[in-house]
Amino acid sequence: MRYFHRTSLPVDDVLTAAEAFFGGQMRPTASQGRRRVFAYAGGTVSVDVRPEGGHYTYVTIATDQPGESEVDKLAKRFLGTVHAKADPRHALRGAY
Repeated sequence: MRYFHRTSLPVDDVLTAAEAFFGGQMRPTASQGRRRVFAYAGGTVSVDVRPEGGHYTYVTIATDQPGESEVDKLAKRFLGTVHAKADPRHALRGAY
């Protein structure tokens, strides 16, 4: 599955958040430039971050599992936390 999010957070802040979020639950397997890959027994997730049009950052999360798997839920939860960092009024909801 692949998920996308556009945020006002800087690239480095998103990468730091990804390392903190996924690093506690998964082991890092790759770190190159603006890309981080994490894996565990349930699957693999990759986080690609790039600057987009001025002060925005475009975040792409890809997993190697079908939708609604455990690693997909983690990916969606991470995008929700990125949104909450950019907009503290955003409340995280959902079963993921």
